[in-house]
Amino acid sequence: GSSALGAVSEDPNILGKTLIFVGLAEGIAIYGLIVSIMILGRL
Repeated sequence: GSSALGAVSEDPNILGKTLIFVGLAEGIAIYGLIVSIMILGRL
């Protein structure tokens, strides 16, 4: 994520691709948090 933002500061033309990668990374983190809460709720 932070490396992608650093790349954008050097080349603004890749902003769209970078936002997709950052969004996917954040989405995976949130998804993992939700799954862990669901698993803890079943124990």
